[in-house]
Amino acid sequence: MNDEPTRAARLLDAQAKAEELFSEMRDRGLIAAGLGERVVSDSIRDLANEMFGVKRFWHKRIVRSGPNTLEPYRRNPPDRIIGDDDIVFCDFGPLFEEWEADFGRTFVLGDDPAKHRLRDDLPSVFAAGRDYFESHPDITGEQLFAEVVRLTGEAGWEFGGPHAGHLVGEFPHEKINGDEIESYIAPGSDRPMRRTDRAGRDCHWILEVHLVDRRRGFGGFYEELLDLGRPAEHARV
Repeated sequence: MNDEPTRAARLLDAQAKAEELFSEMRDRGLIAAGLGERVVSDSIRDLANEMFGVKRFWHKRIVRSGPNTLEPYRRNPPDRIIGDDDIVFCDFGPLFEEWEADFGRTFVLGDDPAKHRLRDDLPSVFAAGRDYFESHPDITGEQLFAEVVRLTGEAGWEFGGPHAGHLVGEFPHEKINGDEIESYIAPGSDRPMRRTDRAGRDCHWILEVHLVDRRRGFGGFYEELLDLGRPAEHARV
């Protein structure tokens, strides 16, 4: 589809539904101490089907807690039981009528001030990264990655992943673009992010923020659309 206003509207609609899903997940208390990560993941999967008829996810569903939150996307740590004082993040890519959403949020159980600070810093680093993107019309993926890493260090954390986001669009964008570095916000991605793809469509991007504290053994994750829509309301969880 080359109707750009319609493409943008559908991507924003997919994200709004993903945000609604996460809000309902929180309200139902699906993330709780004593539950395994896979059990929580399956509960969210079932809730997505109940709410929106979602039957497919374009990437693996991720629920990680405690030390597993240090691991980047491509790792597959063993299933873990969520503890009373844990930090937990969820990264889901539901398909809404063939349109990809990619949405990540972090939740804190208990009162650990360091975990609460990390959770609260995630949307702030995201917003500062978005501001930098918006103020640099010719920015490349590697330039935005470097800025997000800088912002992470300024906030007192370490960046936990090899990239800070990727292209998003009609399913299956991952198959179309493969593992080409230009599809990511990462070192070596030296093309302007504001460009068209090989089909002549505007490129749209997801920004990912993965903050970690390796000494304390935990991290957090936050992601949503970078270049479309107004910044989301970042409610504390």
